[in-house]
Amino acid sequence: MMLMLVKVIQILSLVLTLFSASSCNQAEEEPEVLLPQNLEVSLEIGENGQVQVMFTADRTNFFRVDFGGENDVAERVDGNAASNRYTNPGEYTITVQAHATETDFIREEVSVSISEQMLGLGFPETGFTSPMTYEGYEMVWNDEFEGQSLSADWVFETGDGCPNLCGWGNNELQYYRRENTRLEGGYLVITAREENMGGKNYTSSRIKTQGKQNFQFGRIDIRAALPQGQGIWPAFWMLGENITEVPWPACGEIDIMEMIGGNADGRDNTVHGTLHWDNNGSYASDGGKRSLTDGAILKDNFHVYSLIWEENQITWLLDDEVFHTMDISPSAMNEFREPFFLLINMAVGGNWPGNPDASTRFPQQLAVDYVRVFERE
Repeated sequence: MMLMLVKVIQILSLVLTLFSASSCNQAEEEPEVLLPQNLEVSLEIGENGQVQVMFTADRTNFFRVDFGGENDVAERVDGNAASNRYTNPGEYTITVQAHATETDFIREEVSVSISEQMLGLGFPETGFTSPMTYEGYEMVWNDEFEGQSLSADWVFETGDGCPNLCGWGNNELQYYRRENTRLEGGYLVITAREENMGGKNYTSSRIKTQGKQNFQFGRIDIRAALPQGQGIWPAFWMLGENITEVPWPACGEIDIMEMIGGNADGRDNTVHGTLHWDNNGSYASDGGKRSLTDGAILKDNFHVYSLIWEENQITWLLDDEVFHTMDISPSAMNEFREPFFLLINMAVGGNWPGNPDASTRFPQQLAVDYVRVFERE
């Protein structure tokens, strides 16, 4: 009887040992992981260096995306899309990982090329060019911007216009600095940046020939590639040299070219030419404009903005084609028979263009190839 009881205990012990070993083996076995499959990736390239990547995959718990920057890592994202704003031109590789677990995933790579022009930094290689000579005219002054620094014929206006003319009389948002002007590749380049300076959120530059070069009648050609975007306001213009003695508008203002940027028709594609004057004690202004067609904008190419200024008439031209003429013979417009100096600037915001918005990309660049002044022989 005792012997049989011992055998039963031995058998039970063996069964328990086998069961315990089987349970341990089952606990140690890891379940099979099914990797994601059918990973599909697509890109959408927007303005201002903005790129959105979209992705889908089967059997996926989450995604990670690496946009290919120098210090980027694959970051976990929610949903099926992620975006990034590139600030430097170059070739970038975007990597999308579809994860089953943190360590079990598949990946897909796509490349994106970010050009200088996409960031507002490049210049077009095409466009209209005007001649060095015109019949009946003699070139009396020009700047081809071929040197290493701006010539002594130009002086800078800096700051925000305060305290005498805060916002430069137009509620503009930029702070003008010398550092935003440079010469590069035969161009005068003015750059508008989104940065804090002098209590303003943007910086740019404004230069003039006041006290250096004055002009009275003749033809002026300015070849330039314009910027674009809501709130961007480049201008080539003139003020009466007597402005220090005779206040605006009695000194007169001749706007050779202004553009108020924006996506709507009549903005990035439109050039304006305007006069401002004192009409017998009352402020007066008048002008005309011309728009490019078929979806073209002024930034796409270099254009030549011209003014033919005669004693009794002023004519505006775009690429040597007249788009507006004004009679200045009335005595109330005598300010336009006095010497004027030149100004070049790029404003940001203001009463006319309105402020930048989410669609406006920075930096913005205005590139001037040359300025040429001719007088009748």
